[in-house]
Amino acid sequence: MNADAVPKELPMEIPPYPESRPLELSDKPLLDAVFAALQPRISELTFANLYLFRKAHAYRLTMAGDALVVLGKGYDGAPYFLPPLTGNIGGAAARLLAEGLTLYGADQPFLERYLAGGGYQVAQDRDNFDYLYLKRDLAELPGNRYHKKKNRISYFERRHDYIVEPYREGHLEGCLGLLEEWGRVRAGIDSRSIALETEANREALTMAGQLGLAGLVVLVAGEVKGFLLGERLNRETSVCHFEKADPFMDGLYQLLDREFNRRLFTDCSYVNREQDLGELNLRESKLSYHPLELVRKFRVRERS
Repeated sequence: MNADAVPKELPMEIPPYPESRPLELSDKPLLDAVFAALQPRISELTFANLYLFRKAHAYRLTMAGDALVVLGKGYDGAPYFLPPLTGNIGGAAARLLAEGLTLYGADQPFLERYLAGGGYQVAQDRDNFDYLYLKRDLAELPGNRYHKKKNRISYFERRHDYIVEPYREGHLEGCLGLLEEWGRVRAGIDSRSIALETEANREALTMAGQLGLAGLVVLVAGEVKGFLLGERLNRETSVCHFEKADPFMDGLYQLLDREFNRRLFTDCSYVNREQDLGELNLRESKLSYHPLELVRKFRVRERS
């Protein structure tokens, strides 16, 4: 993160630590500017992602000294803070760690720049590693190692007359219907976070324009059978936040992935497909696309 480029002047209505206030839609211009300067690599650090999961993780803003900090909670209710965003970043991180909070989402450059030699307890958070790919590979699926992906797309294309369109307001009702069906299929077999993810996805569809999200839909016989939504993470990387498809249409997910990388954010060289959250099937799927890198994230605590 290029912290030296971050704006130093911040709105004073953000309260000083340990006080805090909920993240609000009106914070978008501020956080967009901060993230544009930081050029983050981890998928959590976009305004849309923070806003859409503000309920799931109880995201709040505070000032630790002159540092802007996002506080949150895990699905288990355990409090944490994300890497401080402005000001004296290392000092703010050290202060919050000393007060017993856990730092979540620190990548290797953050550790080396701000916490080296601090004697902290540092643990890799494998379930939350981000998967980073060459965008061109996922758009073109070259060579034998993507042979199965291409076969599944061909299988879908032979059986369905489909159209791929940019997501727009007219698709909202169909996408919400597909999301509801997806939630019914997954209910009871997935982690307890499924309802929170569904709520965030519903809001993303409804507020895509306000949040700066772009997406695609796949229509089969005029009905929405798949959609995805994403945005720019940094100058070189796009990120796909939500992807849903009819589970009974084999090859549709593979088609969606290919089209996202063919049609959206075409000036980007990389795509971040977020975490697997420790779900075995999701991990196998993400690994099968041959990531260029797993963007490692760490949880940091005071050693005591």
